[in-house]
Amino acid sequence: MDKAKLEIRNLKLSFGKKEVLKGIDLDIPDREIVALVGPSGCGKSTLLRSMNRMHDLSPEAIVTGDVLLDQESIYNPKIDVVDVRRKIGMVFQKPNPFPKSIFDNVAYGLRINGEKRKTAIEAAVETALKESFLWEEVSDQLEESALSLSGGQQQRLCIARAIAIQPEVLLLDEPCSALDPISTAKVEELMLKLKKEYAIVIVTHNMQQAQRVADRTAFMYLGNLIEYGATEQIFHSPQQELTQKYVNGGFG
Repeated sequence: MDKAKLEIRNLKLSFGKKEVLKGIDLDIPDREIVALVGPSGCGKSTLLRSMNRMHDLSPEAIVTGDVLLDQESIYNPKIDVVDVRRKIGMVFQKPNPFPKSIFDNVAYGLRINGEKRKTAIEAAVETALKESFLWEEVSDQLEESALSLSGGQQQRLCIARAIAIQPEVLLLDEPCSALDPISTAKVEELMLKLKKEYAIVIVTHNMQQAQRVADRTAFMYLGNLIEYGATEQIFHSPQQELTQKYVNGGFG
């Protein structure tokens, strides 16, 4: 593995007295897709959200350990959390476009980060929509409401919104779980394209999807990281008995 883009070091996270992550160590390489898999409630989404400090929004959350972006701690008290989330973008399971126009959705992050030049915003919006395979579908309706788009288009719009500000890492929390097979295929194609520029971490329950898109796969169980390796190895020659049971459908 090349030098890791994100390094997770002995990360523990509790909500009140309930420990959800139990000391996770994980390296996320640049320009690869890492899939987090495991049964419901094993801590996958909690781990994903800890990678850009989403848990700051929960007063009950207690985090110890560290997450390093390019060897700098994102949990350093001197670091601006807005800056962390600019560098580490996140797309959620349910598409969440703002009740604004398609254009304003994609431009949102640029504007809150201080970009005022109209031509720069227009160029960045067009680039992000093209990168998200959406430009040809929406280029003549940019002023229409984003809520008028289909579910699959809304999810690609949310990805366009995330990449418009040119983050370094993209976190995707089950981005296809609400989508039909055709929309899912488009989002998967998009992920494979985007990994040429970004480190991508995806939470998925879909074992076939992990095998189609992920370079590496991490299997989690009850808040622990059980096994991490090349996707091919995890699915075809797992080292841990628990991993073998899971990928063979023994539980989940």
